[in-house]
Amino acid sequence: MAIKVKAVERELKVGKDAGKYRFMMQAEIYNTLSAQKVISEASVRSGIAEGALSAAWDAIGQVVKVWATEGHSIAIPGLGRMRFGVRATTVDDVNKVSTGLITTRRVIFSPSVEIKDELKDTAINITCYDREGKIVKRVTSTDPGNIEDPDSPTDQPSTGGNDNPGTGGNAGGGGNSSHEPIGD
Repeated sequence: MAIKVKAVERELKVGKDAGKYRFMMQAEIYNTLSAQKVISEASVRSGIAEGALSAAWDAIGQVVKVWATEGHSIAIPGLGRMRFGVRATTVDDVNKVSTGLITTRRVIFSPSVEIKDELKDTAINITCYDREGKIVKRVTSTDPGNIEDPDSPTDQPSTGGNDNPGTGGNAGGGGNSSHEPIGD
């Protein structure tokens, strides 16, 4: 199993490199699985009736919603924990503090160690497209598996670094296991 990523050459519209073309990467999402599909698969794997799993799924969703809105961090067995948070503008005077300063309400998910390890050990397959949409390169990588942790202020996502993929840099998304140019 591997995570599929596409790198598309696009013109930057803002910033110091505005007007220049850069390859922008994003994970490809296959599709969104419905709750019913997940329940059916869990039923097959566990031997628990779909009706019982469906009722439990709904009850868990309700409990998470109620408790999280009360300010609790909720453990999601086997996956991690979630909580709600906010982003807000800062002010220099306590008299200016108000709910109007809140700019974003957020759902924050912190994956479990097991999920982080699984993600870290999953290979990455990158398909590179030029600005006309033509595939120009494929990269199969087993990068160092850096995982962003939203609860750790010192854990910053990798931004690349070395533009020379043969020297250990990860400008192409990581690793050096296979870099295959695509011919015409």
